[in-house]
Amino acid sequence: MDNHPISCQQLANYFQLDGKQLQQQYKDHISHFHQWEQKAHATEWMLFAENIGAELSIDETALSNGELYTILTNKAAKGRKGALVAMVRGTQAEDIISVLEKIPEAARAKVRKETMDMASSMAKAVRSCFTKAYRVIDRFHVQKLAYDAVQELRIKYR
Repeated sequence: MDNHPISCQQLANYFQLDGKQLQQQYKDHISHFHQWEQKAHATEWMLFAENIGAELSIDETALSNGELYTILTNKAAKGRKGALVAMVRGTQAEDIISVLEKIPEAARAKVRKETMDMASSMAKAVRSCFTKAYRVIDRFHVQKLAYDAVQELRIKYR
């Protein structure tokens, strides 16, 4: 489970074990979860400063029950190991900035490009923390704006 993407349930099924018990045993004894240095604040924010790169991406997502999280990723990792730089509960610029400022200034100064949506809180956080990076609006948000504008005109002149 540490080296290959397999769930506890899949492994338990293979060996005909109780999946919930195996998951609990993994969490309590094998994974060192209880000694994790970020455990105390992990529900509010997580930071993996060693994953920072020259090109980052920031966006918000709803994980469960409508809770919003802001996620900062390293584009060079292409969604694989080392992609997650930071994850912050909520979308408030001040909360995001307070976490990102824990990354050493020298590492933040190496960021050259930051891809983001058009949210003002994201722009404020990026401007404040990555002063040498230029901001790029991701194409999906630009496409959605163009599509909405065309749709509005299509309905108006129908």
